[in-house]
Amino acid sequence: MAENKPLLKAEDVSEVFGGLKAVADFNFYINRGELIGLIGPNGAGKTTIFNLITGVYVPTTGEILLDGESIVGQKPYEITQRGIARTFQNIRLFSELSVLDNVKIAYHCHVKYNLLETVFRMGRYFGEEDEITAESLKLLKIFKLDEHAYEVAKNLPYGAQRRLEIARALAAKPKLLLLDEPAAGMNPQETHELMEMIQWIRKQFGLTVLLIEHDMSLVMGICERIYVLEYGMIIAEGTPSEIQNNPEVIRAYLGTEAVN
Repeated sequence: MAENKPLLKAEDVSEVFGGLKAVADFNFYINRGELIGLIGPNGAGKTTIFNLITGVYVPTTGEILLDGESIVGQKPYEITQRGIARTFQNIRLFSELSVLDNVKIAYHCHVKYNLLETVFRMGRYFGEEDEITAESLKLLKIFKLDEHAYEVAKNLPYGAQRRLEIARALAAKPKLLLLDEPAAGMNPQETHELMEMIQWIRKQFGLTVLLIEHDMSLVMGICERIYVLEYGMIIAEGTPSEIQNNPEVIRAYLGTEAVN
């Protein structure tokens, strides 16, 4: 792949559920290393787009390209293996498993040992499992969760569960990280800490980040470009300053008070 090609590109993507067009002629790109925002009112189609990118839905029409190659029709686990990981609007942890096991599960999409080695605990199994445990604990330490490694995930406070979900996504070793409303339910202090964390992990892990978020202070504070959706269609694209001053965006979503 040539370096000047976008990491991810959507071309004329539409998604129709029955008679409802949830996404219409969606065109979008994100370059390697960028941090991009995707915003819009509730029901605008933002999470549908995440589901299309990650293989939960197959586009009715259009093409989605990762590193210049189509990922349309691939299973979610195949897309994860190719380098896209996500979090969810509503936290989806393995709530009855330990904090550590939640992260280890994500690492397993890259293991090299086979079923026979797993069943008989032989060959590469123990070496890789030891490595996965060590790497998982390192991630938990980064997210200040290492002291809770052996606790049941559902017992973590809400903000810690959000951090765990991001840690689990990073364990899949993505090149593109999709964050679906990571600040939902957080107080202003937690949101500020999240903003700093997203910027840090982007640099530390060499990530490209696509962010859905309703908290405009977070979006305007860290995103380099922003796409705005309304009724499944892009109505604006630009820098935070351009989006804040776009009359269509103000009319459709932000409002004068929301961007001050």
